[in-house]
Amino acid sequence: MKTLYRYLIIVGVVVLATMPQHMLAGNKDRSGQAGASELLINPWGRSTGWGNAGMARIRGLEGIWSNVAGTAFTRRTEGIVAHTSWLKGSDVNIYAFGFTQKVGEGGALGLGIMSMNFGEIPITTTSYPDGGQGTFSPNLLNISMSYAKSFSNSIYAGFVLKLISESISNVTAQGVAIDAGIQYMTGAEENIHFGITLKNIGPTMKFTGDGISIRSFINLDDDNQFTLEQRKEAFELPTQLVIGTAYDFLFPDNYRFTLAGNFTSNSFTNDQITLGGEFSLKEYVMLRAGYTYEDGIWEDIEMADKINLSKGLSAGITVQVPMNKANGSSFSIDYSYRDTDHFNGNHTIGARISF
Repeated sequence: MKTLYRYLIIVGVVVLATMPQHMLAGNKDRSGQAGASELLINPWGRSTGWGNAGMARIRGLEGIWSNVAGTAFTRRTEGIVAHTSWLKGSDVNIYAFGFTQKVGEGGALGLGIMSMNFGEIPITTTSYPDGGQGTFSPNLLNISMSYAKSFSNSIYAGFVLKLISESISNVTAQGVAIDAGIQYMTGAEENIHFGITLKNIGPTMKFTGDGISIRSFINLDDDNQFTLEQRKEAFELPTQLVIGTAYDFLFPDNYRFTLAGNFTSNSFTNDQITLGGEFSLKEYVMLRAGYTYEDGIWEDIEMADKINLSKGLSAGITVQVPMNKANGSSFSIDYSYRDTDHFNGNHTIGARISF
């Protein structure tokens, strides 16, 4: 039976890798029509190291983005701080902080905060196209609150409530979204994993504020100014459905290699397939890499089929130091790199404490 499970997982991963391209087309005709695209950015250093391939076996706080069911594995308390240099060279930075806390019998509460900062941008107007009127700073803020629970030794599930805020000095938009996820674990050594998560389900959002209106004259000879307000169109959220699987190859002396993969169905862009692997040396050092494929990813950036700056490759490393072997507490540093076109990649580094 153990061998059968192994073959099923390997076959599943191979099938994902060899699916015809027409099945991966997604909905590129709607690309760019959704808003709040920052919801699609994973700000954490460990899971990004293999392109979120391990969604089916994610553990702890990082599951609040990947698959919330994984937060149910929190032992007691876990906290993470992370920084991402997004499209390095563009001066865009992402800061993330969060913690999970075990509550009750098999439950866990979580809080995650992600802030995307674009620096100071000069204010330009029709009268002052070269600036000189000060600066403004766009800010994207997502606050995630989660609850997950183990319903048995094999089934874990949870949900996330997201509060979304996008703003500049005179225009804002707020919204809410919900994620839900399930993980199933089986096998003689609990080394076979399946996961499914539905992400970013919520009502449309709309920008409001004084920045959408202008004061102008109806007639040039008129001395009275009128306030003209532009019509605002509501936009939808970038909903995703992610289905994944993983298999742990367990070796003596607590060595492990995990082969994982997932399929992501995007509502407003191309569907994606991700394959990855993680090698763990006694949980002290973990090396991981992954590749995410989507239709057109190998095209030149100037081609119409290329709608993503990502080149698909990701890699990462974790160094973990046990603080108390008796209760499993530890401290770790996570680093990941994601390859991109025309920029120097996305670099994420984070610090994690679990006790």
